[in-house]
Amino acid sequence: MDFRHEWKHEINYSDMLILRQRLKTVMKPDENAVDGKYFIRSLYFDNISDKALREKIDGVNCREKFRIRYYNSDTSLIHLEKKSKINGLGNKQSANLSAEEAQKIVDGDLDWMIDCDRPLVQELYSKMMSQGLRPKTIVDYIREPFIFSAGNVRVTLDYDIRTGLYCTDFLNTDCITIPAGNAPIILEVKWDEFLPSVIRDIVQLESRRTSAFSKYAVCRIYG
Repeated sequence: MDFRHEWKHEINYSDMLILRQRLKTVMKPDENAVDGKYFIRSLYFDNISDKALREKIDGVNCREKFRIRYYNSDTSLIHLEKKSKINGLGNKQSANLSAEEAQKIVDGDLDWMIDCDRPLVQELYSKMMSQGLRPKTIVDYIREPFIFSAGNVRVTLDYDIRTGLYCTDFLNTDCITIPAGNAPIILEVKWDEFLPSVIRDIVQLESRRTSAFSKYAVCRIYG
């Protein structure tokens, strides 16, 4: 597996305005974004003991979590993703799902996953059976992405983080979400082998330090 470096900073609105202008001077917007933004909806999985949540809060060195995600309300392309963290480095594996398949997972109709030709789908099925993983909550937010080819750098500004509380029917556009407490704006910086100095310099903000912020964790604030 290929692992990437990652920084996260909790920032405020004023910081975002400054960073947005800096990033535009040296980085390109993601060509797949709409007007420079994505609306992202994710459905996170956890077990009855909240294993993924507890491991994140406790800072467990080797951990993983599963989610299903789509962008800009387009359910024609849905991703099943497994995010792994080892020694502070991150890896993401992905497999496509149809809207019908995603809905079956939400509804607990899982038998089809046994013979699926996508290994990640089979892995999710195995862990739903052995660990009791189940859809837990919806996480919505807006992302502004910027890219820089050297170092395969991706910088994002994430905000308006909302929680679906106990709703897991994430294909239902009528599912109500609410602001996730006082969730901050999140600056994320991801890169492969090296982070170019020009990017390192422009993302620096006075009195801001890296954090272990988790959108899933903050969206579990109400339970």
